[in-house]
Amino acid sequence: MEEDMCLIKIGPYSAHFTGYLPQARASQEFCEDIPVVTNAIFVLDFISDELRAMDVDFRIVRDVKNIGNKASYEDLGGPEAVEKASVFYEKPKTYSAGTLSIHYPFVERGGYVGIIEAHHQATGLSYRSVFPFYVGGGHYAKYLTYYALLFVFCGVFIWGSGRSSIFRPKPGAV
Repeated sequence: MEEDMCLIKIGPYSAHFTGYLPQARASQEFCEDIPVVTNAIFVLDFISDELRAMDVDFRIVRDVKNIGNKASYEDLGGPEAVEKASVFYEKPKTYSAGTLSIHYPFVERGGYVGIIEAHHQATGLSYRSVFPFYVGGGHYAKYLTYYALLFVFCGVFIWGSGRSSIFRPKPGAV
């Protein structure tokens, strides 16, 4: 289970996260980026039974600072900034069956951050999980520089190889 790409740690507790796009790609599951802008369903299945006794809330925040996949709660700017950038909030409640299901209609492509908080009523402790994701296709612009450099390097190599004997057969080798 530790190799599960869809595993989310909420403090010391674990949950399995899955996203569904019922209108666009009904048969596929997602646990990272969402490939198209459409209605989405987020399902969180508690692996740790302790989460069933806690109040859990779920929030979707627009990544207004363009932090990307390294975003942490602190990067978002604190509670006021998180509240201001929130596009969806499900208030804390207990999910004794161990499954939380959220429906959200994405209408804009871009970066988002999901925030799940679990509040332990007996101890007063709270645990948080932050998971950045991108909606509306891959966020590949950040790789453009690397691809451009690779293209230039290959071009220089090919041009340079024509000026030397790298690709020419050695005499007597044919």
